[in-house]
Amino acid sequence: MRSRPLQLLRLSPWLGLCTALTACAGGNTQSPVSEPGTGTSTSTKVLESGAAMLQQKPPIEALNAYLDGFHFYNGNMQAQMEAHHYCSVLNEEVIQCVIYDGNVADAKIMGVEYIISERLFKGLPEGEKALWHSHGHEVKSGQLVAPGIPEVAEHALMNKLATTYGKTWHTWHTDQDKALPLGVPQLMMGFTADGQADPQMVDQRDKRMGIDFRKKRKQRADIPMPAVAPGADAWQQGKVIQIEDPTGAKHHQNHTAPPTSRGQNASSGE
Repeated sequence: MRSRPLQLLRLSPWLGLCTALTACAGGNTQSPVSEPGTGTSTSTKVLESGAAMLQQKPPIEALNAYLDGFHFYNGNMQAQMEAHHYCSVLNEEVIQCVIYDGNVADAKIMGVEYIISERLFKGLPEGEKALWHSHGHEVKSGQLVAPGIPEVAEHALMNKLATTYGKTWHTWHTDQDKALPLGVPQLMMGFTADGQADPQMVDQRDKRMGIDFRKKRKQRADIPMPAVAPGADAWQQGKVIQIEDPTGAKHHQNHTAPPTSRGQNASSGE
């Protein structure tokens, strides 16, 4: 299947506008953990305010797209979590995303994802390809969303993302109730078929954001389902790459819903 160029820059005015407006992001998702440490002092707040006024932050300002989806630990599909991606478009074929555990100011940075076109993926060394996952099912299932942007813009964006590939590392495992970034980075994967993602997790996300993945699935019926390029989603062929944690910690299944506000869990959505 011929690869479709990303061409996301054409959408960036919509995406930049929506990330600038809180209402565009849908319902707020709080971090599931509270970090230890003393409260922010007045002097630190003054320094922060001065830095906000005086310092330029081009890399941060370039994060003009917001995507919400789900990941699982490579080698352990039962350990799943929601992931909030704030992304910048480097060019027509490369996107880089910072991944948070929520969409509020004190959300924790969970990791990073790099997204590349099918053309670039096919040019990777064979051993490297096993670190990457496809996005076709995430798009077609309706589980990957761009909260708040107009449907026509989201559909165009998803049409471009369907043929891309991502490499994702999580460094702070707040989904495992870790209040600090403990352990080692872990390679994450994306779902490739119905029945893999925990339905309660997806429904809870949809309820918070006021969306319905089933409706989005129907709206994306016209987006072709791309054939997965050889080498991607290697876990399906039994090739699982993961970094062993020297502490011996294991990543378990965690069905705890992200709180809608401190101390309150989102309702099931069943």
